[in-house]
Amino acid sequence: MITAENLTKRFGAHTAVDGISFEVRPGQVTGFLGPNGAGKSTTMRMVVGLDRPDTGSVTVNGLPFARHGAPITEIGALLDAKGVHPGRTAESHLRLLAATHGIGRARVDEVMELTGITSVARRRVGGFSLGMHQRLGIAATMLGDPHTLILDEPVNGLDPEGVHWVRGFVRSLAAEGRAIFLSSHLMSEMAQTADHIIVLGRGRILADAPVGDLLGGGDRERTRVRASDARELAILLAAEGVSIAHADGDTLEVEGVAASRIVRVAVGADIDVHELVPLRGSLEDAYLALTGDAVEYRSDPAAIAA
Repeated sequence: MITAENLTKRFGAHTAVDGISFEVRPGQVTGFLGPNGAGKSTTMRMVVGLDRPDTGSVTVNGLPFARHGAPITEIGALLDAKGVHPGRTAESHLRLLAATHGIGRARVDEVMELTGITSVARRRVGGFSLGMHQRLGIAATMLGDPHTLILDEPVNGLDPEGVHWVRGFVRSLAAEGRAIFLSSHLMSEMAQTADHIIVLGRGRILADAPVGDLLGGGDRERTRVRASDARELAILLAAEGVSIAHADGDTLEVEGVAASRIVRVAVGADIDVHELVPLRGSLEDAYLALTGDAVEYRSDPAAIAA
């Protein structure tokens, strides 16, 4: 578990992280999102003691990272997949890390097998693709079988099979009761992987909520309906104060009403319902709405068109 309280970090006159508090809880994947320059990397670095906060505190499983006697058994962190000496082999890199905590060779073999890098164990890391660097980095995070993991852009450079593997891997770790803190710019992947989302913008938390809440559940139900007489159904629903978000041929998108009510109205008017599909907004839409005023580097569409 990661607990941050009033965490602040300044670099000169620039405030990179501005008084944020959050928790990364066991048993779930917490996604960490934000535009470039939002403060995500600085926050992750403070969690593992690479940057010291100016105010506030952050603990891992109840203690600051540096106070753990065997830190890699508490938290595994992948912050820079290419932060490995290029002259070392994958195996020698992992064995060196393992030796710092008295971890035996058998565990090194296990994590290489787990991440699919056994066949390249004796190749020098300098010749690795970005995807293989990512797998090596994930192997390193698992050496101490930690309770908590921080993974910064772990699917960057992976092929579709690798992306699928990472998704299943982190979901399985969360199912074991571990706390997973995961950053990514791939919104579709985050929507499938994360249980909870924290969105950072200009160093401040813009959202801290379950994925379902960000995607617009509860009071903002939206349903796609295909019916034998969509025009008449739209008129009947509108007469009851229901909002029709979109109409196209035999299909309606109805907002703010339960699907069961739509069916009752259709059946009462002898209208056949051919399709009834609950819709949710995308995580990308929610993210862009949240961060629209917090983007540090913004392109000019007019300049691109020109």
